[in-house]
Amino acid sequence: LFLYCNRRDQLYIMGCYKYMEELWRHKQSDCLRFLMRVRAWEYRQRNNICKVNKPARTDKAHHLGFKQKQGYVIVRAGVRRGGRKRQNHRGMVFGKPKHQGINQLKFERNLQSMAEEKVGRKYTNLRVLSSYWVNQDATMKYYEVICVDPQHTKVRNDPRIQWIANPVHKHRELRGNTSAGRKGRGLRKKGHRANGIKGGSYRAAWINRNSMRLKRYR
Repeated sequence: LFLYCNRRDQLYIMGCYKYMEELWRHKQSDCLRFLMRVRAWEYRQRNNICKVNKPARTDKAHHLGFKQKQGYVIVRAGVRRGGRKRQNHRGMVFGKPKHQGINQLKFERNLQSMAEEKVGRKYTNLRVLSSYWVNQDATMKYYEVICVDPQHTKVRNDPRIQWIANPVHKHRELRGNTSAGRKGRGLRKKGHRANGIKGGSYRAAWINRNSMRLKRYR
């Protein structure tokens, strides 16, 4: 497969994954709209959290670290869209007017991070590596979560992934250490733009700026 480029008058070879990536970038094309509509119907018939045999987006899964070998698992998770309505009986808050909001509240983390959390709580023996969007309809968003078995020999002997078997990576999805979790914490920034979140969060940065540390003998 070739792609002609006029800028340098050269022929570039585009691999299969590159074509798949370009296809998924055009989500309003007739092909992908039909495919997503059919798959959304299929996802609605199944459980919200279920294990799948192979990823729906092979290119995206491999970009995020998935390998088609033993020890890797793909789990699809559906999360309800929209904000987070406060769970009060009949919307009654027996408190001050400041806390009486019910409907227009938003959850702090993103839906992708919530999907990873649901998968991590169900498959407790696996470690969540990363996740990606696959589909959505009017009420649900569906993500595929890449999980790794830290006890599997193929994982523990692979120098590229054996880091996830360390005990410090237990339930990394619950502590905001995955890619989606770090995005929700605002940690995608670097350099001078990240001055307000040094130390892991804006609260940690504020404490560091407003704390005085003096040596004992000075």
